[in-house]
Amino acid sequence: MASIAAISVLTFVVIVGTCAADVDLLQDICVADLSSGIKVNGFPCKTNISAADFFFDGLAKPGLTNTTSGAAVTGANVQKIPGLNTLGVSLARVDYAPGGLNPPHTHPRATEIVFVLEGELDVGFITTANVLISKSIKKGEIFVFPKGLVHFQKNNGKDAAAVIAAFNSQLPGTQSIAATLFAATPSVPDNVLTKGFQVGTKEVDKIKSRFAPKK
Repeated sequence: MASIAAISVLTFVVIVGTCAADVDLLQDICVADLSSGIKVNGFPCKTNISAADFFFDGLAKPGLTNTTSGAAVTGANVQKIPGLNTLGVSLARVDYAPGGLNPPHTHPRATEIVFVLEGELDVGFITTANVLISKSIKKGEIFVFPKGLVHFQKNNGKDAAAVIAAFNSQLPGTQSIAATLFAATPSVPDNVLTKGFQVGTKEVDKIKSRFAPKK
């Protein structure tokens, strides 16, 4: 079963990569120079490359799910694998405690496709017409979240769950809706939030306090 899962993961990574959203590369490789101060759409290339630039073992073990939401995301993007620069693909592993939630969020630069390694999840995304597209998925199954749309995953079982997620971008970016609005620096003005959510200032302050950094 492990080999079948591995083949499935590799297959959808290849599919995602062939439909890359990032700009096409103009050379064989362009390993990211993450220390460079030059700002480009991507990262400048470095010359002293090695096999280590194309390797990452961080998805081999579960992430720690003792978080507020009960979920942990381990990214495998260009910031972890410099060799992904200009290749238009990346991965992540998401682990969920029982009842854990990957809160509503978006990836502004990529479509996401998830393959369930373990457990069962309730997943869904919301279209720009405010239509919820949702489904329960289990081990061995796949679900797709279109680029830029708000989506979520929740462990609906009594055991831990995990997925491998693939993106058609070397750095898809993530915006958690709640954190973006209530933990921005500088803060989003209260009068924007109170009117936008049709609540009072006390409610806004209460939510902001929950997202404030712990001292």
